[in-house]
Amino acid sequence: MRLAFLIAPMMLLAACGTSEKKTDSGADGDGGSVQVSAGKDGGSVKIGGDGGAAINIDIPDLVDLDVESDFDIDGVKLYPGSKVTKVDVNASDRNGADKAVVKLGFTSPATPTKAADWMAAEFAKKGVQATRSGDTLAGKDKDGSDFTISFAPDGANAKGEVKITKS
Repeated sequence: MRLAFLIAPMMLLAACGTSEKKTDSGADGDGGSVQVSAGKDGGSVKIGGDGGAAINIDIPDLVDLDVESDFDIDGVKLYPGSKVTKVDVNASDRNGADKAVVKLGFTSPATPTKAADWMAAEFAKKGVQATRSGDTLAGKDKDGSDFTISFAPDGANAKGEVKITKS
């Protein structure tokens, strides 16, 4: 399976505690696929192959993965104090077409406008072109992947989603 290199990162993501159960097809390759399921009580990785061969791995919630500290787009992190609430990874390498979509759900301790203002200023400091439409930022990182960061009200704070697309 050509996408075996994705197994270790997906196992780490599956171990990241979240408040709800989530199952997502992580990767499909030649004759196989990887599914990652992550929730607050742990997760699982399922690797399927040709001819019914499969590996099922249960992952306890033992790893304290600090997604907030590890995440950035060209050096720009989420608004200070933000918390990642979900991680979805969908990657495939079919017929030489390497594609991936990563989505991060998050909450921020600021209003949508304040958080979007702060992130727009941080992108400008790093020389990353990001356009703004309301409380949504969009651009292309230095590796050529498209990104959008959307903010919405969540009481007095913000919630949102980062979407990074490599095609």
